[in-house]
Amino acid sequence: MLDIQWIRANAAKVQEAAAMKGIDVSVEQLLNCDDTRRKLLYQSEQLRQQRNEGSRQVALLRQNGNDELAIEMSSKLKQINIAIEKLSKELDTIQQEYSSLMLLVPNVPSSDSPTGTSDADNVIVRQVGELPQWSFKPRDHVELGTLHGMIDIPRGVKTGGSRSYFLKGDGYLYHRAVQQLAMDLLMGHGFIPFEVPLLVKEERMVNTGYFPTGRDQAYAIKEENLWLAGTSEVPLVSYFADEIVDVKQPLKLAAMSTCFRSEVGSAGRDVRGLYRVHQFSKVEMVVICEPDSELSDQLHREITQYSEELLELLELPYRVMAVCVGDMSQKTYKQYDIETWMPGRGSYGETHSSSNLGSFQARRSNIRCRDEEGKTTYCHTLNNTAAASPRILIPLLENHQREDGSIYIPKALRKYMGDREMLIPVTQ
Repeated sequence: MLDIQWIRANAAKVQEAAAMKGIDVSVEQLLNCDDTRRKLLYQSEQLRQQRNEGSRQVALLRQNGNDELAIEMSSKLKQINIAIEKLSKELDTIQQEYSSLMLLVPNVPSSDSPTGTSDADNVIVRQVGELPQWSFKPRDHVELGTLHGMIDIPRGVKTGGSRSYFLKGDGYLYHRAVQQLAMDLLMGHGFIPFEVPLLVKEERMVNTGYFPTGRDQAYAIKEENLWLAGTSEVPLVSYFADEIVDVKQPLKLAAMSTCFRSEVGSAGRDVRGLYRVHQFSKVEMVVICEPDSELSDQLHREITQYSEELLELLELPYRVMAVCVGDMSQKTYKQYDIETWMPGRGSYGETHSSSNLGSFQARRSNIRCRDEEGKTTYCHTLNNTAAASPRILIPLLENHQREDGSIYIPKALRKYMGDREMLIPVTQ
């Protein structure tokens, strides 16, 4: 959420951001709504002052025995009360419209974010690692997973419907190993590990910026008015909602959680394998810091580097992408995506997303800190994927395969995999 005075002073810039992010909101309508809201608030306050003064006069008149004048004044007060009630209803209506419009206003992206309308317009920042070369026809992760008895998609679909799967045996162990490596890495960088609620209140989805624009991507538990979180970013940020926090040192939080997304709008896309599924596990990092743009920009680069560090430990080729405005979410100020080489797709595929939200999310969640003068101000928040599985298994299996179907285990993962160097096929 942006400050309404800032929106008023930068109306054209905010409207341009909405257009580039594909959000249907009229800044002019919002400002007109705010004008009406302020006018009604002023009128209501004036009438309440008149009523208070009139009540005081009625009391004095009765105290002095002027009952006739007191009755006359009481009659006027009834009319004032009727006017206040009418204004109150008008104010409720306009306040609802104002609040709805404010929730649609996007964060204005950084000046160095690329322009564009989709991920095709994202810009390569750097490319790391050599792409594998084989003297044989490589298998994709579905073939490898079947060969090793570690992935079962048909039974997943039978049990949970489309985009469902089972991981078993080494598939489960590999899935857990990557997550534990990621969590250990983050803890080494000062992150505090959390176990978080998977079910969250609707207001927490709103306040973290996932609603209203991303409502169709979430699963609802309607009987409880709760939602399944699509990322532990939601509960981690909500942990400090409505609080004044000490951020002299940035707060670094991390969680390993199961996540759920409906993938509405992806019909027919990435239907094979584990790339786009409804349920997955993710190690997420969240940082809350002082509202200093240079500091949050520096932290953004740092948390992106942590994901790169993980991919280097996994011995995988990847590239870092500066995300264009049209590929950003409503809440994002600046974003980097990391794409890892996936031989089965013949292309890089997104595995990590690192975002700086400025004060947008903290304002909605009411997370504040004190400045040098002791005044409260809204913090900056950032988030990034450390590891998302089973998607990360795609490049792990495909890049490290051998001609006989065995799979090389990167050195950093071996301590979580029984000190094995290779995964050996269990079926031929």
